[in-house]
Amino acid sequence: MKKYVIIAFVAVTGLFSVNAMAQSKVAHINAQALVASMPEAKKAETDLQTYAQSLEADGKALVDEYTKKMKDFDDKAATMTDNIKEIKGREIQDAQKRIQDYREAAEQKVQAKQSELLKPIYDKARKAIEDVAKEKGYGYVIDSSAGMLLVSPAADDILAPVKVKLGIK
Repeated sequence: MKKYVIIAFVAVTGLFSVNAMAQSKVAHINAQALVASMPEAKKAETDLQTYAQSLEADGKALVDEYTKKMKDFDDKAATMTDNIKEIKGREIQDAQKRIQDYREAAEQKVQAKQSELLKPIYDKARKAIEDVAKEKGYGYVIDSSAGMLLVSPAADDILAPVKVKLGIK
């Protein structure tokens, strides 16, 4: 008898949980389009480009140094001894390595700056999405910009209400 009560309890609980899941509302939003439409994102992109250009200008000095050494080597190679050629060759290789190291460091700095600039924007967008989903009673909000969702149930697009929440036209 105890077994039947337990089985009945599990069946009823399962029925209620399936019913509750079926009532969850689903919405979708193109989060990438939302972030791109935010004025803060446009300013962050401009700031990031300015930062990257300043790093590129600093790296230009290394490239100029390398170019000068190569030209000098090419112009004087015929009159250099083998020992001097070897020394100059190592200097050129060192200059190449410094350029490569600088480019890698600059790329890391740009990525770090991008994260620093975009994190508050993503956080603001996420908060607005969560607020609108809560206000409208959505249990799930799917990001349609990822492009990974192959099949989905019919859902409401909440891009417009989230833009209104953020004050974006």
